[in-house]
Amino acid sequence: MAGVGAEPGAELRALAPGFAHGYGQCSLHELRAREFHRLAGTVYLDHAGATLFAQSQLTNFTKDLTDNVYGNPHSQNTSSKLTHDTVEQVRYRILAHFHASPEDYSVIFTAGCTAALKLVAEAFPWVSRGPESSGSHFCYLTDSHTSVVGMRKAIMAMDVTFTPVRPEDLRLAEKRGAAACDPTCQLPHLFCYPAQSNFSGTRYPLSWIAEVKAGRRSPVSTPGKWFVLLDAASYVSTSPLDLSAHQADLVPISFYKIFGFPTGLGALLVHKRVAPLLRKTYFGGGTAAAYLAGEDFYVPRSSVAERFEDGTISFLDVIAVKHGFDTLERLTGGMENIQQHTFSLARYTYAALSSLRYPNGAPVVRIYSDTEFSSPEVQGPILNFNVLDDNGNVIGYSQVDKMACLHNIHLRTGCFCNTGACQRHLQISNEMVKKHHQAGHVCGDNVDLIDGQPTGSVRISFGYMSTLEDAQAFLTFIRATWLHPAAGHTTPPAAVALGRGTAQDRAAGQDTGSPSPREGALPAPAPAAVGLCPASCEAVRAQPMSSGAAPVLDGDLGTHVVTNIYLYPIKSCAAFEVSSWPVGKQGLLYDRSWMVVNHNGICLSQKQEPRLCLIRPFIHLQHRVMVIEAEGMEPIEVPLEENSEQAQICQSKVCADRVNTYDCGENISNWLSRFFGRPCHLIKQSSSFQRNAKKKHGQDQFPTTTATLSLVNEAQYLLVNRSSVWELQQQLSTSDEKGRQESFPIQDLISRFRANIVTSGTRAFEEEKWDGISVGSLHFQVVGPCHRCQMICIDQKTGQRNQDVFQKLSESRKRKVNFGVYLMHTSLDSSSPCFLSVGSQVLPVLKENVQHHDLPASEKPQDVSS
Repeated sequence: MAGVGAEPGAELRALAPGFAHGYGQCSLHELRAREFHRLAGTVYLDHAGATLFAQSQLTNFTKDLTDNVYGNPHSQNTSSKLTHDTVEQVRYRILAHFHASPEDYSVIFTAGCTAALKLVAEAFPWVSRGPESSGSHFCYLTDSHTSVVGMRKAIMAMDVTFTPVRPEDLRLAEKRGAAACDPTCQLPHLFCYPAQSNFSGTRYPLSWIAEVKAGRRSPVSTPGKWFVLLDAASYVSTSPLDLSAHQADLVPISFYKIFGFPTGLGALLVHKRVAPLLRKTYFGGGTAAAYLAGEDFYVPRSSVAERFEDGTISFLDVIAVKHGFDTLERLTGGMENIQQHTFSLARYTYAALSSLRYPNGAPVVRIYSDTEFSSPEVQGPILNFNVLDDNGNVIGYSQVDKMACLHNIHLRTGCFCNTGACQRHLQISNEMVKKHHQAGHVCGDNVDLIDGQPTGSVRISFGYMSTLEDAQAFLTFIRATWLHPAAGHTTPPAAVALGRGTAQDRAAGQDTGSPSPREGALPAPAPAAVGLCPASCEAVRAQPMSSGAAPVLDGDLGTHVVTNIYLYPIKSCAAFEVSSWPVGKQGLLYDRSWMVVNHNGICLSQKQEPRLCLIRPFIHLQHRVMVIEAEGMEPIEVPLEENSEQAQICQSKVCADRVNTYDCGENISNWLSRFFGRPCHLIKQSSSFQRNAKKKHGQDQFPTTTATLSLVNEAQYLLVNRSSVWELQQQLSTSDEKGRQESFPIQDLISRFRANIVTSGTRAFEEEKWDGISVGSLHFQVVGPCHRCQMICIDQKTGQRNQDVFQKLSESRKRKVNFGVYLMHTSLDSSSPCFLSVGSQVLPVLKENVQHHDLPASEKPQDVSS
């Protein structure tokens, strides 16, 4: 396994004996087929984020709801009494699951683990600092979730001291604890630590609970009485927790981490030692034994749960918890079995992953762990790592995530809401974190490398329904992608693959050639499209391309020329190619003015629905309609503009931006629904709505203060250089180690990058050095590179995926998978029509040495940095 030739699998099966056989009499494969058939073809490895619910769990829950009437538990009627009794029974079931006695613990239902932590921050009996007392201390392990660290803000408002404690310091704190112990001092302190790190899966000793409470291990040297808050959310998702043996004072949990559903419910388990001390200011419905509206008189209910559950709890979700526990027990036999099963998978994967080496002996991954995965007592089913190249440089997690998506592997990247652990394992200082933020990096974004150093990592995690095949599929992905990539592997679209379209493409009301010109040639002009423009519009004559040299126009290596113009009227659908086209305030007229949404109004892209590329829209400016075609479907027309009297404006989202749109009608909705086999709608951005472009962090002001966007992701235009495409083509043509030559025609590659403007260049990727360009009277600013996703792996003619394109681009570009540059108008004279035409000369402005071609001063492009 240590070399590149060994296969992951056979010799390591002994590391996880029996897990391939599932639980008891039930084969794990049978369980997956029956309970999780939706996972077919998917490798789900983000169980630490959210595990999955079983089919029978949901079926039994919905049957319970349809067979019974559950009323508000605060009422006194029969249905309400049923709800109240069922909720109380679920409390007992929760306590039994954690081996906790109702005499010792109470269950407070919350909106989740975070809400439970917030409740503790607000209700713990803190003592503020004063002249004669240092007050209470709140200490937390630095390897803690954001929701734990966030407690300090509420605590600081009460003038209470907080202290972050490193894991290595607490392991050495036993001697210090004995000296600090003072049985006469009752000043309350709180120490919080996770039973399991959600970052690395490290499991911290549960024995710390008793040691801290007894004063034998103090997080800080201060007299007082210590209480322990055990963050168990990550731990209890795959392991048993015995609170009779390890009596933490406060234990927050989230149920969806354990059995996938419900997602909006958690609980705080409160020990009787601390329950009477908890304080409360606000009181809501159901928490009062008596109160007066006219004066300050309020008597809380005696039960801890009733005092802190403000308003009506989510009682139907509480009932769902019962079915979650039932299903878990029935399918697996209990948490002990789940712990062994998931740990075996993690240990197997750890051993295989850590042994992978490049031919030069360099490791393929760097694993972030405090353990050697020796036992489930010290390690949970989580692996955290970064992929390295053969020189030891980190490959950004965003790039790894995109590659995983190509294999339908679902994992998680970033810092996982645990900055403390991320800093420790990746050796990121506090100053670096602040510097990264100043550079524009925020939690959850795709900025994975800054100055070559990682800002986060990759995490995989296993759940009770995970299989050996899941682990091996992941290992195969790592090996195939970074050790010996397999070329030419093509998979069909997610749904039924349709054949190549042969219907004639139309442009502006008349038949023309195919929107994809013949391979190796510049496109022939589209006569009708040219006819829409003034006689001065330029068109370029088709010129054959040499297969052995970068494409150029008329042999002029020093000239940049527009060779192709594409617009994409419907976002993520096929291109509409023209030789000359009007330019509007948002870019090319009608470029990405429409989008297809699902039944929930969520925009569909080729990442979820590859067959979108088989939808072919054509704009007929003269007839004011868009004609939409697809294989096996009758063409359908959609008006270019809405009927202001009939259009009903609705809210939609594009790249986190709110946009006003309107539905294009039932006819096109039915047409799309038939094609995709599921409910879909076509919506258009309202002509009265203005979506302003956002200035990115560190970016200069946009050239105009009124830069507006259509339904595009980033900018008004995307430009691609043919020389860059040609270089990628050469790399792809020699990528097969077995000598097989797979054809990736230039035009096929260009279509995958979905550019608006394609230019003939002199050098590959020279466009990334441009600060701006001029095309005739049009001036554009380059606003940044286009960071590519897995959509470039989709053949725009068939909807089939081929991961080689992204793979090779990833290898050649080393860090970010960039291809093409975004453009925005620097100025646009709306007093007269403007057109962008094939054959027009492109005049670049370099970023550093700004050089203008020999033009009259009146024609020189403006200084785009001003």
